[in-house]
Order: sequence, then structure tokens, then C-alpha cells
Amino acid sequence: MSSPAALPTSTPSSPAAATPGGWWAVCLCAAWCGTCGIYRPLFDELARAHPDVRFEWVDIEDDAEIAGDLDVETFPTLLIADGQRALFLGPLLPQAPVLARLLASLQAAPSSGRADAQAQEVFERVRAARSR
Repeated sequence: MSSPAALPTSTPSSPAAATPGGWWAVCLCAAWCGTCGIYRPLFDELARAHPDVRFEWVDIEDDAEIAGDLDVETFPTLLIADGQRALFLGPLLPQAPVLARLLASLQAAPSSGRADAQAQEVFERVRAARSR
């Protein structure tokens, strides 16, 4: 059985989405995960539909330092942040409309998002690694 091809980590985004204060949608996945492979094109499609959001694909094995001690048990796991604060970290159905609705609801009411300190630490590592 051949191993799956490595998935690229960056997702097309506009220059506006790359600003440090902008919204982030980070998918924590693994190259070996079949569900992630199916989800990737949908995630990329959402990135094109939401140029105001920075979409990042993080392979937690290739970028283990980003995940840190986070134990990702279910793929895909999504991290949503407003640019400063992690607002959501958890598994999400691998369907583009589910992520689109979550993102819209958090953008409409950022104070409704509640993520723990570990989510914030992961976001800070993602932001540091991908803002270069």
C-alpha cells in the first residue's frame, strides 16, 4: 500500500487575510487521514470564498511543534481565532457548510466563542509559524 501524497500546508489567501489582526481558520489534520484528504478541497474552497479570513492547513505530524501537547483525537479538528484570541478548538464535521456557519456565527458575535488556554497556546504557535 502506498502512502498518501503530502498535502501542502498553505492555502491561498488574500494579502488582507495575512494581517496579524484578521480572522484565522486553522485545520489540524494528518496526511494519513483519509477524511482530511477529502476535506482539503472543501477547506480550500472556503478559503477562496472568505478572503477576509486566513486559512491554514497544519499537519500535526509534520508540524508537531505547532500542535505541542494538544492531543488531536478526531480529524479534522478546527481552530478559529479572531486574530488575537482563540475562540473555538474542536472536531468539526468535514463539511464546508458547517465550518462556514461556525465562522459566520463567531464573526457576528466573537464574545460567544470560548476556548481554553491550550487553544490559545496552539493559536499563538500557528500565528508565529505562519506569519513569517
